[in-house]
Amino acid sequence: MGGTPEVGYRIKRLRPTTQAFDRLKDESRLEGYWMLVRLADGWASGRNKFLKRGEALFGAWHGAELAGVCGLNIDPYVEGRDQGRVRHLFVSAPHRRAGLGRMLVETVIDRARRYFTVLNTRAPQEAFGFYERLGFRRVEGEEFVTHRMVFGKGN
Repeated sequence: MGGTPEVGYRIKRLRPTTQAFDRLKDESRLEGYWMLVRLADGWASGRNKFLKRGEALFGAWHGAELAGVCGLNIDPYVEGRDQGRVRHLFVSAPHRRAGLGRMLVETVIDRARRYFTVLNTRAPQEAFGFYERLGFRRVEGEEFVTHRMVFGKGN
């Protein structure tokens, strides 16, 4: 698709209970990614509705089409509630390489900065450069974290 992501896209809070979400979930599953299936299952069961302090689920809309999603949770893999985790990032194929993934993760970073001291993610190898360009640092030797952003003074 290309172009400037700010043109034609809106990021807003999302409830993954719409037909638009189901279409995106089916696309992700057909590509071999299960994060949106897990997101829908967690929502339906009540395990994860992105309602705890600081949490949010965002959708990127292109008109009536849901073009991407990204969530922020309290990191379930660490003790305490001061670390956030980027969850369930997925962008529809026709909208990739347009800056939409960056927009979604930057939205999560902006929110995380207000609630957490650290933001973690476990990214697939092919996404390492993406997260590093956004300011995440590579983490070695942790099972559930490949990249981390630490919020401090001036961030």
